[in-house]
Parts: sequence; structure tokens; C-alpha cells
Amino acid sequence: MNKSFLLILILGSLLFGQNKNNSTISGFVFDEANQEAMIGVNVFIENLLIGASTNRSGYYVITDVPTGQVKVQTSYIGYKTQEILVNVKPDDEVKLNIILKEDIMESEAIVVSADSIPIAVKMFKADISTIKLAPVQLNAIPQIAEADLLRSLQTLPGILPLSDFSSALYIRGGTPDQNLYLLDGTDVYNPEHAFGLFSTFNTDAIKQVDLSKGGFGAERGGRLSSMIDVTNLDGNRENFEGKASISLLSAKTTLQMPLGKSGSLSGAIRRTYFDKTVAEVIDEIPDYYFYDGNIKAFFDLNANNKLTLSGYGGRDVLDLDFNTNDDFDLGLKYEWGNYTGSAKWTHVFNPKLFSNFWVTGSRFSSYFEFEGIDVTEENILNDITVKGSLEYHYSNSFNLNFGFEQKHLKLRYITKQPGVEVHIAPIRSNTVGYISTGWRPDWNWDIKTGLRFNFFNADKNYTTLAPRLAVKHRLDEKSTLKFSTGLYHQFLHRIPRFFIADIWTASNEDLRPSSSTHIILGYQRELADYWQFEVETYYKTYKDIYSYDQNFITDLEATKFNEKGDPIFQTAEPLLNRGKGNSYGFEVLLRKDVGIVTGWAGYSFANTEHTIKSINDGNSFEPRHDRKHTVNLISNIDLDNTFRWMYDMPVKQDSSSWKLGVNFVFSTGQPITEPGSAYLGLTTPDDPTRGVYYHPTEINQVRLPAYARLDLSVTWTLMFDTWKMSPYLQIYNIGNRKNVWFASYDYSNGLPDFKEQYMFPLLPTLGVNFEF
Repeated sequence: MNKSFLLILILGSLLFGQNKNNSTISGFVFDEANQEAMIGVNVFIENLLIGASTNRSGYYVITDVPTGQVKVQTSYIGYKTQEILVNVKPDDEVKLNIILKEDIMESEAIVVSADSIPIAVKMFKADISTIKLAPVQLNAIPQIAEADLLRSLQTLPGILPLSDFSSALYIRGGTPDQNLYLLDGTDVYNPEHAFGLFSTFNTDAIKQVDLSKGGFGAERGGRLSSMIDVTNLDGNRENFEGKASISLLSAKTTLQMPLGKSGSLSGAIRRTYFDKTVAEVIDEIPDYYFYDGNIKAFFDLNANNKLTLSGYGGRDVLDLDFNTNDDFDLGLKYEWGNYTGSAKWTHVFNPKLFSNFWVTGSRFSSYFEFEGIDVTEENILNDITVKGSLEYHYSNSFNLNFGFEQKHLKLRYITKQPGVEVHIAPIRSNTVGYISTGWRPDWNWDIKTGLRFNFFNADKNYTTLAPRLAVKHRLDEKSTLKFSTGLYHQFLHRIPRFFIADIWTASNEDLRPSSSTHIILGYQRELADYWQFEVETYYKTYKDIYSYDQNFITDLEATKFNEKGDPIFQTAEPLLNRGKGNSYGFEVLLRKDVGIVTGWAGYSFANTEHTIKSINDGNSFEPRHDRKHTVNLISNIDLDNTFRWMYDMPVKQDSSSWKLGVNFVFSTGQPITEPGSAYLGLTTPDDPTRGVYYHPTEINQVRLPAYARLDLSVTWTLMFDTWKMSPYLQIYNIGNRKNVWFASYDYSNGLPDFKEQYMFPLLPTLGVNFEF
């Protein structure tokens, strides 16, 4: 990409974004019920094409406001429109905090989604490949155990799981480590719990989720593929409020309360109880449980200063017993988890200059021990970060964002096996600075440019520049054409293996930073009231991507020895194979967020290829997560009002209601490698035992059968004076389809016997949610 061209665009933006009037109207927008700051509210001046949307802190600013009396209006689905008359003087700085009240509408436009994308105007404002979701949408999708963020995201086009047993996200050909996960501004390095049933993010504690499948701006970086930014609830500043849920597999609760007159507190805890129920009855079920919790405190210090403290902690514990007889004791103990904490200071320097500053900490750790064969492994990643972002609203047609990030990383990987040890403990730092501009020369154009600078300090230092460009053009009142391109770099590498927790390592002289280029073209159109249609096509390249080398021990060179004389290896380079790749495809999404029937239908075509020198004789191959065609259908139906609509009766909200959720997914089968031949060989030269060894054909040249699954959920909501109860039934894979997880070959009879291992069968789940 021509960096000089982008710099010219930035300078041109500064020249053409001239400010004609210095009067401003600015402030925060709050929910009347709980005084929670609201994200994405449209605030505009009637009869003028000027306005703004509130940012993630609920702040807005309108510049170039004409002198005299103006009418400020708000627009947010599910809330009453506010109209406020404001007298503006020359060079005036009007502070206007706005309180919105929920609107309980009794019409066909009854609100089902709390954070809907209403009209073409908001579609135009949305960045390319970006989707916003609220908890009410996440909770409506049928799941195995409970509502889950990552499993809900897997129902969107372009986002794939590897299997039913994983909630990891493969987005547009990228791998899970290429996704940037942020929880209240803090990096989360392993957001999945075991077996794919749960993720780190408790949906009852979530305020909003911003998903970017690619082409994101210079404000974000450090990952190649995508960004998932989760904001948790600040807490109810007016009243005590709570939620609780219990199901066959887990229990959780979320509480909110005021802290004095200017603050609030929210917190959530959750625990599974496989170990106390199923594992106590069935010996084959391993002892497994996890617990997690988060807490967040918000303090409104004064009109221009706010402080937010946030924390999360979670731990998984797995105990497997492989004993087949009394002569040999073999077991696996595995623990892993995340801990995060952050302090955020929000400061308004003046109406046009808004800022956030963070101090964050994140820790991921995993430890396993094979009992009986003396094998242990420990992997730890500690991250301490100081960062800041500033938004300068020069005019309604031009804004400037800039910021910095200083990250200190400490990693440790230790594995001990009989006769060998590996000790890797690098300390790294990453210094980041960025600048981005937004220029709207007229009503029909929006041009964003950006440049991100990285200095990664290791035994070999790396300096990178990552330019970004995004252009939106309004074709007519209801349709928009969008384009985005950018260069992305990644210095941390999460290497997948057979085990649940993968290995985290960092770039050095041997492990170069990974890089990727995105090119995205999209079209959006409002088809009818609350219906939106999107189609996007993309092309991505990857350079210096890595896979795990199962035979790394044979390639290592010892640098020291332990007290037993066993070699200790201190380099990560032989652990990994380096290569390159590319992905391309297109996606179609039809979405409706408001009404008695809501949901979306999506289709994606995708192709991903990797080329790694030591794999497949250096020829390109399709990785395991490649799936050519995927179809998703999600529907949430208000049954009571559907019947009213069928009989021409008024639509309304009752104290008792029934809702039906439907989730259907179909996708091409995953690629696998077939054995071309098998032979008998000695396990080791001094061991007379013969084993069966396979010589593979070309990597991933055949595919498993197609994957298909239908899930249903029924929820009955009962509303009382001060609380609400919602019993539910969810049925996962209602057709009991045998979707193939992997295939194996048995040569015990001399000829290959193809055996399929299946994923989850039909799984019903009962539970009940409470709100009080």
C-alpha cells in the first residue's frame, strides 16, 4: 500500500475540514431506569444535516451549531424520542446531558432487540464488516447449556467453529489467536472454557459487543484477522437489580447496585457442576468444572471526569483417569485460566477533545501433569499495559483520533519429559502509536485514514507501519457502498495442539512477526422497515504464520543440562513451522432486529490455503478449519403476538409470553488427510514391540461429510410485580444428526477399517432465569 498516498489523504482532510462556527453542544446520554451511559444513540439537530452518535462512554459532541434556537432530537430504537430546545450563542459551549426513557410500544414494531440497527442512516455510520450485538440478542439463540457470546458469534456469516467441542472462532480464514479480544479495554488471551460449551464472557454482565471481521481502523492492532470488543455493564446507579440462572450444567448470578450518589457497582459469578452431578454417577465422565466472575465499579467524579475499575477471574480444572487396569496408573490433571484487571480514567478536556486512559493487566496460565509417565507443562503469559486514546472533533465533517500503547509482556513455557526439558522465558515490550482521521466532505461520503506504528522489543527489534483506509459512499437514501484495506501485524503467537490450552510464544530473531493485508468491498441496503441486507467480499494474505511441530524434540539443540544430566532447551524456534497463506470469499446477510419475528439469514463462501515448507512437501493445502459453503438461519419468534397478528388483533406486551428460538446451520465438511499406506515398524531400536505406522497422502485432500444441525428453544416468561421468571427448554441437534468430528483407520485386520467419531448428539437442556 502506498503510505505516501495515505499521508496525503490525511493532510487533505485537515485542509478541507475547515471549521466555520465554534459553537458546540455536547454531553452524555443516560438510560433513565439505571443511569447507565448509552452507546450508539443518534443525537442531531432537527432540519439540519448535523449530528453525532454517542461513543462507548456515552459521549457525543455536535460542532458548527448555528446561533439561535435549535431543536436537539434523539433517536434510539426502544426509547422515546427526546426533543429539547436549546439557545445557542456565538462561540457557545452548551453542555447537554440527555436522559432517555424506554418506550413500551404496543404496535407491530414491538421491541424485541434492545440494540437494533434501525435505518439506513445508522447503516451508513457503521464501519465495514462490523456488527453490534446486545445481550437480548445473544440470549435468544438456542445453545447447549446457556447463552454464550462466542457460540452466538459462530452463527454469523464468515465465522466458523472447528467442532461442537470448541467455542474458538475462525474468522474469514484466520485462526483463533488472530482475534483480538478486549474486555473493558483489557486483552483476554484465552476466552474459551473446556469442551466449547462456555466462553469467558458472561452474557448477563455484557452491555454491548462490537465485532469487526476485518478492515478495522488504526485504533486497534496486534492481531491479523478480527476484533471482539466487549463492554460490561457499569451498574445500576438508581436501584438494586439482579439476575440469576440455573440449568442442568451451571448456575450464575449478576448483581447491580448504586455506590453513593455518583457511582455504581456490578458483578457476576458463575460455576459449572459436572463434577458434582454427572461425574459422580458415570465413571467415564471426567471430573471437570470451571468458575469465573467479574466486577466493575463506576464513579462519576464530576462533569468532566469519570473513573472505571474492572476485573475478571476464571479457572478451569480437569481431572482425567485413563486407568485400564490396576498395573498401570495413568491420569491427567489440567488447570488453566485468565485474570484481568483495569482502571480507566475518562476525561473531557473541552467539548471537542474527549479522552480515555487505561492501566490494564492480563494473565493467562495453564498447567498439566500426566500422572504415571512424569510429564508436566506450564505456560504463562503476563501483560501489563498503559494506553490512551483521544478524540478531537474539529468539525462535524472532520475528526481526529490519536493514541498510544505501551505493553510489557512476560512469557514462560516449561515442559518436562523423561530425559529432556524445555525452558523458554522471554520478556518483551511493544510500543504503539496511532493516528486516524475521519472526513465527511458531504452527506454522501465518509473517508477514514489511519496509520499505526509498532516497535516490538525483543532479541531482535521489529519496527512496523500499518496504514489503514476506509471509504463509504451513499448511493441513495437506502443503500451504501463500502471499501476498506489495511496492513496488520501480530507479535504474539498462540500455537494450537491437541491439548485444550495452546502454547503462547512471542516473536524473536527466529520467529518473525506475522502480517496480513485486508481488502474488503461491501454493499448495504435497507430493504424495508427494520430489514437490512448486506453483501461483502474480501481477500486476505498472510505472511509468517506458524504451526506446531510434533517432532520438535528431534530438531532442538541443547543449551544447558539439569542436575540429572538431561538436556535443557531454551529456544522456541524448532517448536514451530513457518509459512504463508491467503483467504478469500464473500458473505451475504439478511437481518431484522425489531418486530415480533427477528433474526438473520447468512451465507458465506470461503477459501483458505496455507503453504508451509515442512508440510505437504511445501505445496499449498487447505487447513482443517476451511469450509467452502456455510448457511446460517437464526429466528426468534414472539409466539403470543404472532398469533395476534395472524388474527388481526392488536400487538402488545403481556405479563406472560412465549418465545421460540430457532438455529439452523449447514456447512461443507472439513478437510482431512487419508493414509496412503501403512506398515509395521519398531517403536524404538531397543524395543521389540511393533507398531502400525501410516504414510499419508497429500494433506487435507478429502473432506468429511457435510455438517448440519437444527436447534430449538422455548422460553416462557412470567412477569410479577417486582420480579420476572423465565423457564426454558433448549434442544441442541434436535434431529440427532451424526456430524463427524474426525475419522480414524483400524488396520488390525490387515485392511483399513474407516471409523467415524461423532460430535454432540441430541442434547436437551432445562433451566430457568430470574430477574429482580
